[in-house]
Amino acid sequence: MSEIALLTVTHDPQGRNIKLFNKLQKDFDDIYSELFITISEESSIELIKEMERSKFNVKIIPKKGVAQARREVLNLGFLGKSQYYHYCDFDRLLTWGKNHLEELKKLVANIRNYDYLILGRTERAMNTHPLEWIETEKITNKICSFELGKEVDITAGSCSFSRESAEFLVRYSKEKMTDAEWAMIVHRIAKLDVGYIPVEGLEYQEETNGISRITSDSEKWLGRLQLSLIISESAMKIGK
Repeated sequence: MSEIALLTVTHDPQGRNIKLFNKLQKDFDDIYSELFITISEESSIELIKEMERSKFNVKIIPKKGVAQARREVLNLGFLGKSQYYHYCDFDRLLTWGKNHLEELKKLVANIRNYDYLILGRTERAMNTHPLEWIETEKITNKICSFELGKEVDITAGSCSFSRESAEFLVRYSKEKMTDAEWAMIVHRIAKLDVGYIPVEGLEYQEETNGISRITSDSEKWLGRLQLSLIISESAMKIGK
């Protein structure tokens, strides 16, 4: 058994990920020492029941955005015994486990070698995403790369960190998005090393990773552009 805990979050009103979770549940149990998830109170009752029957430590929370959900699961996981943490958005984790399980296992086994690790996408994995994601995230990733002094893809929804790094995240995280904020807290405030690894598993599949509500093309592009601005601004100001 590893000493690495999984931290994840989900908002799934339709319960569309129940079937895939059931298929991968034992794999996750084998990979991680502890499992923690925050689930929005608007999520499917069936999904909540499935999670509560599993080995996950579950906390139901009000829907207040992904950053707050991530902080909630960070605080929950910090109460556990593990010395390292792998954070991954739940839908991302399911896609990873479904299509690249061996890569996920190898990655988790390597986490203890890093204070903080940004997990990004290979070129192939990036190109599976919608065009509005790819184009707007290029800007975010360029700005974050300037600020960290290395090329990174910081918007893929996954990272890992030590308990020492987690202490700083618990204390200082407060921004609207955590993608760049957490890395910059560790880099500038904790003054610990931030590593980077691109992976195949953080690819996009519409049935698992797509947005369920119907939006126009303009709304899709504007939403991603606004997200890019929020993350980019946090990269520039945190710890300065």
